[in-house]
Amino acid sequence: MQFPKFLLGDNTDYSDAIFIVHTEFPRFIINLENDEVEWLEDFEDEDQKELEDEMENLIQQATDFYDREISRYEA
Repeated sequence: MQFPKFLLGDNTDYSDAIFIVHTEFPRFIINLENDEVEWLEDFEDEDQKELEDEMENLIQQATDFYDREISRYEA
């Protein structure tokens, strides 16, 4: 099964949270309520610098995805 790069997630147990799931490497879930990130990958110490460099870009992409999806609901 193939998934889109980002998925929008919601859960009634976390009523204020909106989750974005990044399905490509490096996989992660971000909670847009507080920008908390949960990585779904294990990283080696030497990968940490590269991950930090890419993190800002990935979070921006996730936020842009969310904004696009919400604008489509409002239309």
